[in-house]
Amino acid sequence: MRHKYFILRIIVLFFSFGFVNQTNFKANQLVYPKVKQAFSNQEVDLKTLFRLNKINPDECEVYIRGFKKEGTLELWARNRTDKRYSYIESYPFCSNVGVLGPKRREGDNQIPEGFYNLSSFNPNSNYHLSLQVSYPNKSDSILSKHKKLGGLIFIHGGCQTIGCIPIMDDKIERLYVSCVLARSNGQIEIPIHIFPNRMNYSNYKSLLNSDNDKSKHVFWTNLKPVYQHFEETGELLTISVNHQGRYLFK
Repeated sequence: MRHKYFILRIIVLFFSFGFVNQTNFKANQLVYPKVKQAFSNQEVDLKTLFRLNKINPDECEVYIRGFKKEGTLELWARNRTDKRYSYIESYPFCSNVGVLGPKRREGDNQIPEGFYNLSSFNPNSNYHLSLQVSYPNKSDSILSKHKKLGGLIFIHGGCQTIGCIPIMDDKIERLYVSCVLARSNGQIEIPIHIFPNRMNYSNYKSLLNSDNDKSKHVFWTNLKPVYQHFEETGELLTISVNHQGRYLFK
């Protein structure tokens, strides 16, 4: 009985510690001067924008969607109890590199394509502030024929890139602050989906016609259902990866 009681206390302490860490995330981030300045510059305006979209900043969750051909990142948000996301604003890529298609090796200067999460916040970035994309994911690791897939893919400030997504300092401040708010609200996984282009019917056909690489055709066709479902419903599909590296959806 005492053994069971001890285990129960450990479980309670574990979850309590995690909750405290989440609720203190904003406070921990504000220790960093660039984050503190970003909140001073952007927080009031962002919270107003959220409220105009009927989203409570103290309960928000966020979703980041990118399009390589258009050179655009989008910020979407919802209340924690909602299913549908609402569009908040867009941030143009300051510069773009590579070609349409996934990143498959280190040093290929490619921006990844696929379904990722925000893996870390970097308040001391050399590019003002930065948010790390969880490349390579399981699909990338299975589908790549190379041993070195690379990594350290970030959305960041400034205007330089060899495979990251630069969106200038004022834009990364807004995105960074939005993600800090969401993480502080308890959102553990912040999805970042990167598509080759806006995959409506005409763009998708144009995409296939622009490249003769059949492996890219298969890959892009695998991405399309997530884009289409979100366009139609404002909701995200649950995504997994099978043993062949293909994305599966619920």
